[in-house]
Parts: sequence; C-alpha cells; structure tokens
Amino acid sequence: MAKLTYLSHAACLLETNGHKILMDPFLTGNPLAPVEPEDVECNFIILTHGHGDHVGDTVDIAKRNDATVIANYEIATWCGEQGLTAHPLHLGGGHDFPFGRVKLTIAHHGSGYQTDKGILYMGNPAGVLVTVEGKTLYHAGDTALFYDMKLIGEMNSIDLALLPIGDNFTMGIDDAVKATEFLNPKTVVPIHYKTFEVIDVDPNEFVEKARAKGFDAQVVDFGGDLTI
Repeated sequence: MAKLTYLSHAACLLETNGHKILMDPFLTGNPLAPVEPEDVECNFIILTHGHGDHVGDTVDIAKRNDATVIANYEIATWCGEQGLTAHPLHLGGGHDFPFGRVKLTIAHHGSGYQTDKGILYMGNPAGVLVTVEGKTLYHAGDTALFYDMKLIGEMNSIDLALLPIGDNFTMGIDDAVKATEFLNPKTVVPIHYKTFEVIDVDPNEFVEKARAKGFDAQVVDFGGDLTI
C-alpha cells in the first residue's frame, strides 16, 4: 500500500514500491514544517506551480538526492538551468514513471517565481493526478473552484483528494466542499492552511461540512500520514 505523509502547507511525501515522491516541498521558511529539508529523501519531486511557497527547497533537495523534478515545461526548463534533472509535462499530458503515472490537470491560479530581477514567468499552474498501485491521488495545487473538477471526477476514480482550503489565495472552505462534491473522492484531506495568518482557517470546519455531504474527510496532522 502507498503511504502519504503530510508535511504542511501543500507539501507531502508519497512512498510506494520503494520510491519516494515529494510534492511542493516548501520547508525552509515554513513555520509548520515538521522536518528539515536536509532530512528529506526522495527519488522524484512533483511541482504544481512556480510560486516560492511550492517550489520551496526543490533545488537543494533534488541535488542532494539526485532526484528528477516533474513539472510543467517552463518550470522543468528552469530546473534544468539550475543543474537538475527534470521531466517536462503540460496540462492534459501524462507520463509513466517507474513509480506510476503522473498527469497534469488545469488549475486556476498564478505561477510566478520571485527573483532578484523581479517575477519570473513559470508557465501555467496545475493540479496533479498520480496513479500508483492501482490508486489515484489528486493534488489540486493552488486553485480556485472550477466546474471542470466535475469532469476530473467523472474521468478518474480518485482515492484521495488533497484540496486547499485556506481562502485568500485559493479556495476557501465552502468552495473546497463544493470541489469535493464535483470530484467525488473516496477520501478528502484539506491542505494549504495555517501557514500564514491570512490563511489561518480551521480544517475541522471543512471536515465537518464535507462529512455532512457524505464524504470521508480527514485532517492529517503536520508530519502525520495515511495509507492510500
């Protein structure tokens, strides 16, 4: 069985069949991160978009682990310029990797990376479908609610959905509950909350509202895990 560890914000670590896949590893500068970047081991890193609180420690972790970064073409190209191994994908495209299949979905957000020279364009933001051991994980990335989530749910049997609930920059709690209805996952876990004051919402409110709609919703503690 695959295991997912929630590292706070949008960061998580998926372990399956001897592979470790890290997603959106914002650890340095994250007051809620339960681990230090130097303690993380992985074979692959998946990035949903180019904001600093999602790219995070990608360069250092990827170099230390000789990990391959999976991201949209623009982010993958930038990673290559940093000396990393990267596999480019883009919206609607998927690819089979040694651990399973990764497909990018649309997300409605931004994707600029802050540099000393200003904001660097990092391509379109994305959600991610990861299929391992016959199970499908949907990491929505940072996104607003959009009706095509219903299409994603109809075309994929989602075992676990990770949905942002923090509001201000992404969906808030009520929009995330509606997203759950569209996606119809077997289990849904809230992410992207409490890291900053402006997104300090109560994940238990989301869980209660999603359960009232008949869904298996769970709060996973920072550093906690669950099986898929």
